[in-house]
Amino acid sequence: MTPKGRERAYEKRRYEEWQARLAIKRARNRRIRQIALITAGVVATVAVIGGVFTLLNKNDDKKSTTASPVASATATAASTATPSATASSGASTGLCPAVTVKPPATPQKFSKAPPASDAGGKNWKLNLNTTCGKITAELDGKSAPQAVSVILKLAKSGFYNGSPCHRLVTTGIYVLQCGDPTGTGSGGPGFTYGPVENAPKDYIYPAGTIAMARGSSQDSNGSQFFIVYKDSKIGSAQSGAYTVLGKVTTGLNIVTKVAAGGVSESTGDGAPLTKISIASTSVSAG
Repeated sequence: MTPKGRERAYEKRRYEEWQARLAIKRARNRRIRQIALITAGVVATVAVIGGVFTLLNKNDDKKSTTASPVASATATAASTATPSATASSGASTGLCPAVTVKPPATPQKFSKAPPASDAGGKNWKLNLNTTCGKITAELDGKSAPQAVSVILKLAKSGFYNGSPCHRLVTTGIYVLQCGDPTGTGSGGPGFTYGPVENAPKDYIYPAGTIAMARGSSQDSNGSQFFIVYKDSKIGSAQSGAYTVLGKVTTGLNIVTKVAAGGVSESTGDGAPLTKISIASTSVSAG
């Protein structure tokens, strides 16, 4: 082989070796990207599953936590959603007026739940006058007497006045959670009660359902409740279901408007970006 031929062969080998190294590098980078995507998918899936099964009282495994499918309903639970907004923060997405009402500096506390007989075995009308508009619900005092008796007592006492709806879930299940004057998801009326009443056997909660939030225990209901704005399957045979209080008759569009504003957490479970608080409540028979 001539010197010129050897030089060409040498250059060809160098080029082929460089191509081989480049192919190895590209394959390695592809593997790294695939692993990153798989990891992100697993994290997102776990986050969604966690949101579904701890929706009412997040952190309810600790005795100092609140309720779970939607987040928390006990006075002793600590919610995993750490809302960054309070009723007095005022900031919003513009879908609702800025919040001007403030939660009580010291929320009311009660020594025990009222008797189930206070519901009178009949239907009741609950008015939630929120900073985004009026939401009206029909409460079923016959099917959920204990829970309805609690709501009647708390609403009549002004317990909810000024309290923010602290939690919105937009992934997996579709609920807005309210009823904690502290806005943290860990507040309650000073008592818990149970068991779960009037729960759907198939765990399907239709849009418009208003139900009680709770922790892992069937007896961990408190003051927190959630409004379903889109059909959702909440709970399971393992985790149990949640007490259905009744249904929203007017104002569900307010909840869907808040949901359209989005949530503070990328997981789709956190404080609503469109701030909404309960300014006052009232109840009447019927």
